Amino acid sequence: MDYIVTTLDNLVHQTAFFNLTWGNYLMIAVACLFLYLAIAKGFEPLLLTPIAFGMLLVNIYPDIMLHAEDAANGVGGLLYYFYKLDEWAILPSLIFLGVGAMTDFGPLIANPKSFLLGAAAQFGIFAAYFGAIALGFNDKAAAAISIIGGADGPTSIFLCGKLGQTTLLGPIAVAAYSYMSLVPIIQPPIMKLLTTEKERKIKMEQLRPVSKLEKILFPIIVTIVVCLILPTTAPLVGMLMLGNLFRESGVVRQLQETAANALMYIVVILLGTSVGATTSAEAFLNWDTIKIVVLGLIAFAFGTAAGVLFGKLMCVITHGKVNPLIGSAGVSAVPMAARVSQKVGAEADPSNFLLMHAMGPNVAGVIGTAVAAGTFMAIFGVF
Repeated sequence: MDYIVTTLDNLVHQTAFFNLTWGNYLMIAVACLFLYLAIAKGFEPLLLTPIAFGMLLVNIYPDIMLHAEDAANGVGGLLYYFYKLDEWAILPSLIFLGVGAMTDFGPLIANPKSFLLGAAAQFGIFAAYFGAIALGFNDKAAAAISIIGGADGPTSIFLCGKLGQTTLLGPIAVAAYSYMSLVPIIQPPIMKLLTTEKERKIKMEQLRPVSKLEKILFPIIVTIVVCLILPTTAPLVGMLMLGNLFRESGVVRQLQETAANALMYIVVILLGTSVGATTSAEAFLNWDTIKIVVLGLIAFAFGTAAGVLFGKLMCVITHGKVNPLIGSAGVSAVPMAARVSQKVGAEADPSNFLLMHAMGPNVAGVIGTAVAAGTFMAIFGVF
């Protein structure tokens, strides 16, 4: 009888109920909220679902992220090995490969002025950098945090690993991906606040046709120019342009389809669950995390505002030929930010079609964020 009681007692105490803290329960609730937003509300479900589930797992069973060196048998937890691929910058680079394979750079080629709008939206990155310095973060941590302002999760993870700020990777990545998911909620009020109804109704001229040769040469030229100036951007810009070359060359359809579909979705699963698994209660519930989340929101708002304001400037210079709303798409959330520009423009005039015009700044923003990350790496002498 004593044996049975002891066995049952051991079984009961092996359950998670006796090992969880209030912080774990709070994070489990946050994970469930994220799952609700992803599944019921459709907020970037491809990203938010694996992130939320990784958050759920690590707060129920922390050893799923156990480091190999801390394990008695030298074998780490499942998601620890996924996380190492983040830390080594493998998964963020592969995400860029997939994005390049899925994205049409035609609108950017047809309207090179879009580069200026994409560059303007990067203002949020530098606003976050100086804000993080003011809040007491060191220069490298501030640089890693600042990329949230570009609404670019993979680049945030990439730079965090390169600058050795892995202790902040979880909060930074979750903040970046959360704001990417919440683009349809965060951006419209800022866009409407900074523009008049007349400006929102502006119809832009149809983009010129882009030749196949231009589309093939673009990724090659961008890679040569950007990587010669900032070699540290090669992993991100190089993979982005390689994916796009797969798409536009027309001779490697199988590679393009694999990069844009099967490989992309596999990488999203690995990256999403591992990012979510960095948010254990012990690592996530502290003042630094709160500062990062607030800084990220401010930076994202600044980036959106800067893009819209520069769009207004271009509207004046071109005598009303540019709709300022497309400036908000200069952040890196592809193609969500471009869709938001289209939606807000259509609310003002249902016959207005801004999506393709907004894709130019949107793609430019992806390149711009990678360049910003490379600039920080060059400043700190990181290769």
